[in-house]
Amino acid sequence: MAIVRRISFSRRVVDHVTDELVAVLSDGETYEFKALFMKVYEGLKLKNAVSGGEEMLRLRSYEKLQYLANRGLVEKKGKSYRGLKGLSEATSINKFARIDAAASAAAAG
Repeated sequence: MAIVRRISFSRRVVDHVTDELVAVLSDGETYEFKALFMKVYEGLKLKNAVSGGEEMLRLRSYEKLQYLANRGLVEKKGKSYRGLKGLSEATSINKFARIDAAASAAAAG
């Protein structure tokens, strides 16, 4: 019986846009996308993490916000968004922790 070994690659890059979306939505307030994006944009400018221009950042922010809504971490009502319980699980720190746990479990097993 042959042993099948799967090798996968995961990018270990901090996702500043998702992290900033989580930071803004974690306060429990409801935002329309325009106001939410302005807060995210200002936060990213302070961290010097803005690249690709404002319009590209707006598109990336909207895409990531829809992904969070589809995962059930953000509530979408019409054009308004509100963070839900468990939203902090979407940060890069938690993502890296899950990857490390999976890698160490695979190495042990």
